[in-house]
Amino acid sequence: MDLFEFQAKELFAAHGVPTLPGITVTDADAAKAAAEKIGTDTVVKAQVKVGGRGKAGGVKFAPTPDAAREKAQEILGLDIKGHVVGTVLVTQASDIETEYYVSFLLDRSNRTFLAMASAEGGMEIEQLAVERPDALVRVPVDAGTGVDLAKAREIAEAAHMPAEVSEKVAAVLVSLWETFVAEDATLVEVNPLVRTPTGDILALDGKVTLDDNAAFRHAEEFERFADSSTVDPLEAAAKAKHLNYVKLEGAVGIIGNGAGLVMSTLDVVTYAGEEFGGQKPANFLDIGGGASAQVMADGLSIILGDPAVKSVFVNIFGGITACDAVANGIVQAIGMLGDVTKPLVVRLDGNNAEEGRQILADANLSIVHPVDTMDGAAKLAAELASKGN
Repeated sequence: MDLFEFQAKELFAAHGVPTLPGITVTDADAAKAAAEKIGTDTVVKAQVKVGGRGKAGGVKFAPTPDAAREKAQEILGLDIKGHVVGTVLVTQASDIETEYYVSFLLDRSNRTFLAMASAEGGMEIEQLAVERPDALVRVPVDAGTGVDLAKAREIAEAAHMPAEVSEKVAAVLVSLWETFVAEDATLVEVNPLVRTPTGDILALDGKVTLDDNAAFRHAEEFERFADSSTVDPLEAAAKAKHLNYVKLEGAVGIIGNGAGLVMSTLDVVTYAGEEFGGQKPANFLDIGGGASAQVMADGLSIILGDPAVKSVFVNIFGGITACDAVANGIVQAIGMLGDVTKPLVVRLDGNNAEEGRQILADANLSIVHPVDTMDGAAKLAAELASKGN
């Protein structure tokens, strides 16, 4: 889960990373009230989960409450790389003497953690990494030992942080590592980490990505930080039913048992669909090993709830769950759902496949079309989708 800046700063503050106070608002009048409450010069910042806000006009200085209102009005509704701004952060402004960059991330390719730091932070850090990679130091971090003050000093020294701020930067690195570990993050980033004219070190911006696999350890935080405005309602409904579902853009609904089989099904349907006007999969849905009537009904209800779906391809390879059990699940699910009119193409293979096909034949459901092969089923599903209303 990617966090907004204000959420990242909330976690930073909880773990001792120095930040400035701010208030999130969704309208211009509230921005003025927030600036009045803060009582100093402010900065109005677009809250979107994408970089380049400053260049896009999403970060503006506001010396007065009236200016904060004006700047918020300019930013709210702004489209920044496809993200429409619905919330702004009104935060205390700070004088900046120097900008630095620090982060910790999960280095999947090397199966370790990585610290990245530079004495040259700011908006052009990506360009710096390309043009002068030596200016962005990368220091591996052992998961067993982590980052204590000695390791933090090593990172600061490797990044050529000025001597007069090295100790303060090291202290921030320790707190940032604490945030990284305690919150089960895969990324914590501060850009810029600034030195003020008075010598203070502050995290003026923040980026945090939390590991979804650790959500069970942070249920309250994940619920609080979830951005419901960007969650597809079908995906939300599927999650509530504990289904592994991802909405796509096509018209052929897909149900399979096993992620590998479902991925292959997406490819086969896409290829078959070229013959029928470019029909494509409408979703990824893996029902796993348990294809009970309830699970099948839940899966079908999600897929059939998508108005873009014109046909459904149920692709099952019987293993632990035999095909006859799946077939019974399909028949019962259609009965449970009631008025199902969209065609279902069903391919059963593996354990008790013949028995499963016979169950579907005996049920004599006009909307169910059994097909023996995966390619044949994909072709029929694409053809039926092309004829759907």
